[in-house]
This record gives sequence, C-alpha cells and structure tokens, in this order.
Amino acid sequence: MTNRAAWDSSSSPPCTMEHAGSCAPLVSEPDIYRSVQAVLRELESQHPFSVANKGMLRWTLHKKVQNNPANSLTLIRVVTKELEKAERLDCRTHILPLLHTLIYAVIQSAYIPDDLYKRVYDFCKRLLTLPQPYCTVGLSYTRQMKTERYTPGLFYQRMVIAEQSLKNDYHPFQERVFLFADPDVFSGPLAESLRADIETSVPGGYLNPLEHMCNVVLHSVQASLGGGLCHGPKLSQALKDLGQDVEPYFQEVVASLEQSVEEGSKGEGDDLRRRLEQLYSEILNQTHSDPLSTRGHGGSLCDTLLPNPEMSFHLWQDDEEIWRELAKCVRSSSMSLSLSQDQEMDFDLAGLPADLTDSSAMPRHSVMSTDSGIERDLPPGAEMSLMDPTAGAGDRESRLSRRGGIKMRPSVTDNMALMQDALDEGGSTVGGGGGGTLQRRAGCSGMPSFSKQQKLFTARIVVMGDDRVLGKLAKAFYLLRKREARRLFLTTKVNLQFYYIPVCEDLSLGSPVQENLFPNGDNPCALGSYLGMVDPWYECNIKSLGCMIPKLAKMAKGSKQADPSPFLSDVISYYVRTGLQPVYFTIYSVKVTFSKVTREPADDVFLSHLEVDFPEFKHSQSFLKDVKHKKNTVELCGAVVSVNYKKMLLSGRDVDKGMSIRTPGALISAIPSNETEDLNCLLVAFNATKTKNNMETKIRTCNIKIRTLEMRTFTVTLDKDPRRTYKDVQSIEIAPCVDPGYCVQKTMKSKFSIGEENDACLSKYMNKGLPLPINTFAGIIN
Repeated sequence: MTNRAAWDSSSSPPCTMEHAGSCAPLVSEPDIYRSVQAVLRELESQHPFSVANKGMLRWTLHKKVQNNPANSLTLIRVVTKELEKAERLDCRTHILPLLHTLIYAVIQSAYIPDDLYKRVYDFCKRLLTLPQPYCTVGLSYTRQMKTERYTPGLFYQRMVIAEQSLKNDYHPFQERVFLFADPDVFSGPLAESLRADIETSVPGGYLNPLEHMCNVVLHSVQASLGGGLCHGPKLSQALKDLGQDVEPYFQEVVASLEQSVEEGSKGEGDDLRRRLEQLYSEILNQTHSDPLSTRGHGGSLCDTLLPNPEMSFHLWQDDEEIWRELAKCVRSSSMSLSLSQDQEMDFDLAGLPADLTDSSAMPRHSVMSTDSGIERDLPPGAEMSLMDPTAGAGDRESRLSRRGGIKMRPSVTDNMALMQDALDEGGSTVGGGGGGTLQRRAGCSGMPSFSKQQKLFTARIVVMGDDRVLGKLAKAFYLLRKREARRLFLTTKVNLQFYYIPVCEDLSLGSPVQENLFPNGDNPCALGSYLGMVDPWYECNIKSLGCMIPKLAKMAKGSKQADPSPFLSDVISYYVRTGLQPVYFTIYSVKVTFSKVTREPADDVFLSHLEVDFPEFKHSQSFLKDVKHKKNTVELCGAVVSVNYKKMLLSGRDVDKGMSIRTPGALISAIPSNETEDLNCLLVAFNATKTKNNMETKIRTCNIKIRTLEMRTFTVTLDKDPRRTYKDVQSIEIAPCVDPGYCVQKTMKSKFSIGEENDACLSKYMNKGLPLPINTFAGIIN
C-alpha cells in the first residue's frame, strides 16, 4: 500500500511492471522529459509569484516514478541525457540539481542495466575536474555509484536498515530525524497541524519491521538479478507468505551485500548474483512456487517503497532539550540493537550521565569546602558517631553524602575523541586569531575521517523558524560541546547533522504585510535567504517551504480528508538524504559587563546578529530624520562610545584600531546581504549621525569591544530574540567562540609547557573556533 499521487487513477491501464498492492500508470519518456524541463524552468524563475510553489514540481516528478520501476528507469535515462547536455553547454546551474534528482532515482530504482550504471558513473567522475562544490559532490557520488554498480541495491538496503532501525549483525548503524520548531513561530493550530503532517503522514510508517525486511530482500534480489532472472510479483507474494520466517533470509541478504562490498570489484558482482539467485530459488521453493516457471519474464519487476525515515516533532522550549533527546535515543538504541562485544563497550550504559533523570532540572551549587580531608578536622563527637555500630545506615549516609559531581579531568581517551572530532569537523579557521581566512568554508573535505570507527548513530536535527531559532541552536550546540568537554558521552557515539528550514510567523514573502512590518528591510530569515542565495536548489526546495507550511496548515484545517498530506514529510526526507554539503557559520561569544559593579558579567553566544541600542535615543531617531537640516540637533543625538577592534584585511594582516564615536546604536551582523560581501567576519554598522572624514561607520572584524564613555547604559539583543536581551550594559566584548574541546587540549598542554603561548603538537591543527555547520544540497556555489 502506498500513497497515491494526484495523477494516479484507478482507470489507468495495467502495466507490465507491477506493484504488490497497486499499479501506477506508465509515464512515457516525453512526459518525463517535459516534467524535468519544468523543474529546470522553476529553478531559474525569479518571478515573485512562483516562490510560493517552488519545489512542488520536483516532488510531483518523484511521485510519478515512485510506484513504477519502468518510470524510474525512464527518469534515469532522461536526466542522464540532460546532465550530459548541461556539461556540453557548460550550464553549471543545472548540474547539481539534476545530479541529486538522478541519484535519488537510482537508489529507488528496482533494476538498472550495467551500461546505464557505467554512464552515470563516468559522468560523476568527470565532475572531479570542475571546481568546488561540483568536484566535492561529484567525488561523493562517484564513490557511491562505483559501489552500487558492483553491489546493486546496497544503498537502499543501508538506508532502510538505518532509518527504520532493523536489527542485523552486519550493518548496526541507525539514523533518526529530530524536528525542533520555534514555539514563537509554530503556535496553536499551526503546531498541531505540522505535528500531524510529520508524525502521521510518513509513507511506510504503518509497516512493521518484517514488512521492511521483505522490501529490503525484494529490492536487493531484483536489483541484482533483473527482470530476466527474477519475477518480482511472485517473489513479493512469497516473502509475505513466509511471515516470521523472512528474517533469516533478510539476514542472509544483508550479509551477502556487505561481504560483496568488502571484497570490492574483484568478481564484479558475480558471486553476489549467484548467491542471491540461490536465495531467490529457496524462497520460492519454500512457498511451493516454481522458480523455473518465472524465467524469461523480462520486465516483470515490482516497486519497493522507500519509506520516509522516522521523525519526531518537538516544540523547542529548553536549550538542553537536544542533548536530552539524543542521550535518550542513544540509550534506547543500545538496548534494541544486537551489537558485538566491542560495540557494546562503545554503547556502555554506565557512561550515561545521571542527569537524564527527573532531577536534571535541579541546579548544581558550588559550595566552599572547609574539610582538608584529615580525620582530625572532623568536629568533636563526629568521629565517635560515625563509628557507633548502633547508628542506622540511613543516619550515617545522611551525615556523609555526596551529590553527583562532574568529572572535570577527562581521560586521555576522551581527549583524543574530542581532538578527533575537532579535526574531522574542520570548519571556519577564523576563530584561531589573526591571520585567518575571510572565505567561508563549505562542503565536506572528501578525505577519510580521522576516527578509527564510524559512529553508529546519526542524528539529523532539523530546526524550523526564523533567525531566532538558529541563535538558539548555536547556543545549544555550544552547551552540548561544553558538556561533552567536561564529561564525554555523545561525541564518540553520535554523528550530528544540522538542517534548517526558514519559516516566518505566517508571512508570505514579498507580501505588503511583510513590507510594512519590516520597513527597514530587516529580514527575519536572513540566514535562510543567504543559504538560498548560495545554493539555488536549497532556494527552490527548502526556502520555499516558509511560504507553503502556513498554507498547508490552513488547507489541512479546512479539508475533510482523513489522511494528511505527505508533501512536507517527503520534502524533509529528500532534504536530509541528499543535503549533505555543510555551510559553516562561526559562532561568536560575547562577554556582557553591566553598570552595577555587584552584578557578575554574563557570557553568551550568538550566530547571526547582535543589536546595541541606547533606549533614550531609540524613539528619537524617526523624529530626527525629519529635521536633518537642523545640524546641531543631529550632532547631539546618541551617546559616545569607545570602540577597539581588530580590522580584518584580505591580506590576512589584521590591524588593531580604536576610535570614539557618537551613536544611538549599532548593528553587528555575521550574515552577508549579497554575494559580493560574502566574507566570514562581522560587519559592524554604527547609526552615527555625523562622523569625521577619517572615521569608519562600517567595520569588518572578528574581535571588537564597545564601551560607553558616558553615564548611560545600553541594551544588547542577540539574534533578534527579545528573550535574549541584556539591559543596563556598560560594555561588550565579542570574539569567535572557542571550541570547548580545544580548551581541554590547551589545558592539558599547559601542564607540560609552562610559559609557552604558541600552539604545539596537534593543537595547531585543531579548529580553535566553534563553527555551526548547516547542511545544504551544494554548499556554496560561487
């Protein structure tokens, strides 16, 4: 049973390639070609009215081929021709969108001839001669197609096993998708509608593990044998008749494909083909079907649904919620998976922190100890009472009790894990101080990981909202890294992948309502707009969801259909599966010093924006715009602040500078508004009314300190979030946030190198800053 698309009709003519439960219509090659051309036109369209529906054509195209192997094969041929055409015409804007469409169809296709595999592989290999990000994506897909050619069906098998948590002894990897939505954006009916669409409209969510195992066996056997040696409908029925007995065959198929991968292309898949043909015969014989009667029925294949991954929806309330959800999933995964002895040690539950219990919300208080540890320091009578055998155990425990503490000195193994994670993550190098590059880093390196073993659990975290939710994500990521630096738990077990879907508060892009609400051009989804600017396929498929999600919620509320629309869950599944090229954003730390001496300074982090305002001048700025000709009035508007900063230069030779300026406020932004200004640093803009000729009102820097010189205080707002506002501020100091894992390494090194300030050993190769990677389809296309 599958979700039927809008074009699917019960009166459609029967097709030779069947599905076990229904028969999707056979779409001709010209129809597929027209659909592909429509997707490409939509990609290039800049019309404001087309923004709201972008991405729908791509989804419709994949729905056409989802339920019929013949349609899938036709799409692969058409898209391969279009890619070769784009290569000849040097139309690079089409290459990556078409390539993602092609590979997604290859994974789902029931059978692909070897000559078509070779054609796809050769094209991917030619991408290695192009600049980034084409060579990076091309390298990833070249490796994938080489493996898939000699082990057909492998990536479908691995994807279903990981996403559906199927127990097996050969591929113990798991993946989960966590959706965290900003409650300020998703409130009331919108949140409930979104939860229903995500959690109840997942195709395949109603399938039990045995049905998923049947699909894996069916797809793997068909992909290797093809229609000439395998009759798909009979095999599908035989697998259903086996019931519980299908699991041994599933284990055997998984073992055969994984062993074939280890052997490489020595036998070019011949051994795998013979083994799967033998299993095919055994399955049919066990269900009293004659395997010989199915030979020669070319084209008799049936589709195998690729179910969407398991998703959980959360209205994000607490900064620690991500860490708690990840820890709970790792804990449940280690209980449900059948792991080897080494893997069981890796998932040892003894390392689970105690604060996963209900007492996690209780604060930890630091208490000054006056006990030297010497027995004589005990108060009089305490020694005798402790030795009194008549005293109850509860009394003695209450006298000498110790709350759960944090291991402040990580072991050598923990330090190595943190160092490997920092080395693997890479990211922006600006955080290391002077001489950093101003070019924003994007894409995977393509080099093998430093880690000895792959992490068994992948958490794909999708955040939904405006710039505020990304600021919250940056803070949560920093707190997670800080917690891991103190006590390692998730770093060695979980591979974190971050995704972002920009959604405003029920506003249509370009609508008059939005223009009136943001008259100064203040984009609430500035980072989402930037990702759409550097990656057109992200713009087409993901950024457009910001307009569509509120509309889908209203349609679902007014509709009487029992089944929710699968559109949103399908698009998110496509995003987390093919959006594997990260764009790195530097997280900045800010130290806030208050005017009251008794108040301790506050340390916080931000990702995209920091706003400085003097409250007494904030309301007068609109009035002063109307009286600009009154020079004296304009000059007196604002408070005098001193600014000390490190000016960033393209040459890498940073210059320390300082100045004083009268300003009513300042805006510090880390997100460029256009491609020409795409530099990985902060742009500081002062609202200065009048400046000297040699004074800069716009500064590019990564380190800056602003201090008021008058008896006035200012207000600081982080990432446009009113919930993260500091008042009565005297000064702020901003610098790239240092990775807590690097701090641990520096602490260890300082014990053995007194007086040395320069990095030594592996420290100079580690990423000192803490970048936040947001996954897109292409990274940054220059």
